[in-house]
This record gives sequence, C-alpha cells and structure tokens, in this order.
Amino acid sequence: MDIVILAVVIAVVVLGALSGLIVGSRRKKSLPPPPPAAPDITAPPAEPHVGDEAETPREEPRRTIEEVDLPGGPAPVTVEEPPIVEAPPIEIPEPTAGRLIRLRARLSRSQNALGKGLLTLLSREHLDEDTWEEIEDTLLTADVGVQPTQELVERLRERVKVLGTRTPEELRGLLRQELITLVGPEMDRTVHTENAAGGPGVVMVVGVNGTGKTTTTGKLARVLVADGNTVVLGAADTFRAAAADQLQTWGERVGAHTVRGPEGGDPASVAFDAVKEGKEMAADAVLIDTAGRLHTKTGLMDELGKVKRVVEKQAPLDEVLLVLDATTGQNGLVQARVFAEVVDITGIVLTKLDGTAKGGIVIAVQRELGVPVKLIGLGEGADDLAPFEPEAFVDALLGD
Repeated sequence: MDIVILAVVIAVVVLGALSGLIVGSRRKKSLPPPPPAAPDITAPPAEPHVGDEAETPREEPRRTIEEVDLPGGPAPVTVEEPPIVEAPPIEIPEPTAGRLIRLRARLSRSQNALGKGLLTLLSREHLDEDTWEEIEDTLLTADVGVQPTQELVERLRERVKVLGTRTPEELRGLLRQELITLVGPEMDRTVHTENAAGGPGVVMVVGVNGTGKTTTTGKLARVLVADGNTVVLGAADTFRAAAADQLQTWGERVGAHTVRGPEGGDPASVAFDAVKEGKEMAADAVLIDTAGRLHTKTGLMDELGKVKRVVEKQAPLDEVLLVLDATTGQNGLVQARVFAEVVDITGIVLTKLDGTAKGGIVIAVQRELGVPVKLIGLGEGADDLAPFEPEAFVDALLGD
C-alpha cells in the first residue's frame, strides 16, 4: 500500500515538472508581428460641377533639365567635329617679262669670276701667249667647254689684233658680242604649251635626283599662271616620299589642280590620268613631274621611256624639259647625254645658277644637246625661275 502511494506521488511530481517546462518554452518563443494596418485611402477630390468655381492654380518652383539628377550610367560621349582646313589663299605670281633683268644683280654677284676675269686679262698692255692661255683657263674653269673655248679665243685674237688700241669700253663691247654669239641668240627659247590638236600643251619634266625637279615643276606652273594659263599638275614621281604632297602644295598656291596616285604606284598611269583630266578641264597646259631617276639605272630609264609612250596615247608631248643642277658642271653633261637617248629633250632648265655655279655651263650644255636653255633658276624664292634671255644673261656675267 505504501508502495502504491509512493508511485502516485512520484507520478504527480513528474507531471508537474513537465508542465512547467512546456509553459516556459512557450513564453520564450517571440510572438509573430501584428498584421500591417490597412492604409488610409484618401478619396480623390470631387470633380467640379457646372457652376462651381475652379481653384486658382498656384505657382510652384520648377527645376530645369540641368537640375534634374539622371540615373547613373556611362558618361555621354562627346563627338568632336574635325577642324575645318581652310584652303590656302591663291597667290598672284610675278609677271615673267623682265624677271631675269630684275634678278641681274644677284646673278652678276655670283658670276663675276668669268666676266671680270676675262676683262682683266684682255686689258693687259701686251697679250702674249701666256695671257691667252690664262684666258683659256678662265673659260674652261667656268665650264664653257673645250670646243667653245677654242672658238671664242680664236675670234678674240683676231678682233683684238684688228682693234689695236683697246679701251675698257671697247673691250667690254667686244667680249659682250662674242659671248652673246656663243650663247646663241637665234635659238627658240619659248616654252611651248599650245597643242596643235587644240588640247592642252603637255610638258614632261625629267632629271636626276637632287636637281630640284619637283620644285622647278611647281615654279614653272607659276610662270605659266603668271602668263594667264590654266595648269594641271601630274605627280608621276610616285617613288619619292612626299613628292606628290610637295607638288600639290605648289599647285594650291596658284590654283592649279594636281592629279596624283598611290605612293609607289605606276607613274605612267598617273601621267595618263593627268593628261586626260587636263583635256576634260580644258586646261591650257599639263605639267608632268616624273621620278628623279638616276641616269645609271637602265631599268629606271626604260620606265621613263614608258611614261613618255603612255602619255602620247592621250596627246602628243609638246615639251620635254631636262632639269640640270648648274653646280654639277661637266657631270651634268653626262646626265644630259643619257636622258637625250631615252626621250627627245626639247629644252633645258638650269637650277642653282647663283652662288657657286659657273655660267659657262649654259654654253656647254647647249652645244652638247643642240637644244636651248629655256629657263634658269637663280634662288630659292617662288618666283626665282626666269625665262632665259641671252643678252641679259651676258650682261650679268660681265657686271656693271
């Protein structure tokens, strides 16, 4: 009986302990959050009825579009417009008439060694054989050439013997006459730019590297523009870097159109297109600047002949001008011979005739090729290319 009572008491204690544990665990659990309160819904204002007065609108400050913050994103890309390149102003070249006379002072300063030297020797009281040999040496040093020198000395000997007494004025007049005769005043020195078929005159400019060929072509364009002609330039020197850019710059300065091709392209193709465009534009003259090929390269010289043949399919060549550096002296004659075998040279342009150049090269190169010197360059200025005038040239050689 005691055991039964003890078992009942233990059961009651165990049940009480379990009930306390269950109640404590429920109290520790957090209650769920209360449901959100229902939002207050404000009824829209009633629309005004007929007869009701509308409320006067109130002015509120408004933000500009610059003040509104836009959502973040990549910065706007600013597109810069390419700068506008203005065409260079068209220049008006100096008139060609009398250019050589205006440049006479510059030429006389650099060529006095020939004229003044001859006058000094001829003014001696006794002209013996030693004096005549000095006269020959002076002429040869000035690149006059052996045969022209011998002819000039023989004529001077005869005329001095006949003249007898010699005053400085008489000697100067005598020497002037003989030099003009040697230069050849009867030669046609006109740069022909009139095509017999009625199209533009076609002029091809050839020469060795370093003679100033591209610059001469640009200056020749100025000469023709100064005489009232319209000019198209053909940049057929496709092998020298920036040659086409250089020629185009010369053309833009006087309003001449330049035809060019890709660097390293076919020169004959560029020359062909230049003549074609010259005919379409009804230009007065087309100037073709060829590559400055070395006269010792047979393949390159053959290519020059190809350019000539291709151009003649469009129009006949009216001029083939050979540009020679006057400072090269007798070496220039070697170049002239080789070029004359490839193309028919019709005229010579002597550059760098000022400074250390020797004026006798004019006589020598004319004798070598049988063609006249038509233009001479006396400086670096844009208008320092002048038509050759024998009388003005000899007067510059003799000085005042």
